[in-house]
Amino acid sequence: MPFEGTTAIVTGGASGLGLAITEALVARGTKVAVFDVQAELLDTEVARLREGGATVNGYVVDVSDRFLVEAAVERVRADLGPVLILVNNAGIVQFGKFSEITDELWERVMAINLRGPFLCTRTVLPDMKAASWGRIVNISSSSAQGGEAYMSAYVSSKTGLIGLTKSLALELGPKGITVNTIPPSMVVTPMLEKSIAGGSFYDSLEHFVSITPVRRAGRPEDIANATVFLCEDASSYITGQVLGVNGGRKT
Repeated sequence: MPFEGTTAIVTGGASGLGLAITEALVARGTKVAVFDVQAELLDTEVARLREGGATVNGYVVDVSDRFLVEAAVERVRADLGPVLILVNNAGIVQFGKFSEITDELWERVMAINLRGPFLCTRTVLPDMKAASWGRIVNISSSSAQGGEAYMSAYVSSKTGLIGLTKSLALELGPKGITVNTIPPSMVVTPMLEKSIAGGSFYDSLEHFVSITPVRRAGRPEDIANATVFLCEDASSYITGQVLGVNGGRKT
């Protein structure tokens, strides 16, 4: 199955890591459907990418809503063709003491970070099975590998995503579909900058850089490059893996 010309969905693809992944995929000739809830930003980025010659469409979707996901995937099939690449990137962060997590906050974090990938994957699977080829990349978090204080809901959701990845890889491998996860560490994105500015991290970005073996923070393109590799035929023997792209902080 040629990588170029296939259709991909990138959730949360209008900013941060998702936008970098979208840019990397379209640069390789992939048709990309961007799912995001930020309607204005989505329109702006899609227009910019189209000006550069990319085949990209934007769809306003809350990935935790089954009906919205199913309707959007149907539109993608009609607009761009069957979906053979899925990058589950959309997510929300959570900070605060475990004792202060409300039922509503817990459910919302799980809905976006874990239910979303479940719904999107389930909805596109028929296309991948029909083609006997598919690539699913789940963007998890390095916090799920070692835990993180004051982020219990977030860490739980991302740990679940790693487990989902491993289970699906075993089930879908015989059908020509690979499933892998990338757990980013400190990557400079609008979400990270907002969290630091809001005092959610006790240490500065400079401190995290100083304890990272390669002595720099991650860039969105670092995650995007790894994602593209996992979508290519060159990685067809790699599935069920947790591919750390973290500058050596967690191995």
